[in-house]
Amino acid sequence: MATLSLNLEPVIRLSSKQFYQICAANPDLKLERNPDGELLIMAPTGGETGSRNSDLNLELGIWNCHSKQGVVFDSSIGYTLANGADVLPTSLGFP
Repeated sequence: MATLSLNLEPVIRLSSKQFYQICAANPDLKLERNPDGELLIMAPTGGETGSRNSDLNLELGIWNCHSKQGVVFDSSIGYTLANGADVLPTSLGFP
């Protein structure tokens, strides 16, 4: 997956709140913020990956309906890591 990195440091250190405001204003983009405050623009997944992700999410959802072990999210959710980065599941090593 291709990623573009935009270093905003010469102008601004992008906070979590500012990052989420940018994400809300640009819902069609897959954005991340690394621990250094750089804005990362992620390429969208292709059809094959999207299909696999959908199948996997379906299976997890069905399993969770039966097991009641937690909550299932789709791959578009972002996570804030302990190091301050705001990332997507694909950056964490998941398809």
